Amino acid sequence: MKGFGFIQPDNGGQDVFVHISAVERAGLGTLVDGQKINFEIEQDRRTGKSSAGNLSKAG
Repeated sequence: MKGFGFIQPDNGGQDVFVHISAVERAGLGTLVDGQKINFEIEQDRRTGKSSAGNLSKAG
């Protein structure tokens, strides 16, 4: 297990980085390939990098 991964948006946009801490904060435990989730894109104020946050199960 890596502790991070990427989410592929349904709209075909650029993949979004997601850290395991965001997954754990959402109470999801882990994500699996093909799993549908809702998320918001957040920007780190210090680095300026974008990542997925506020995750929740879709549907």
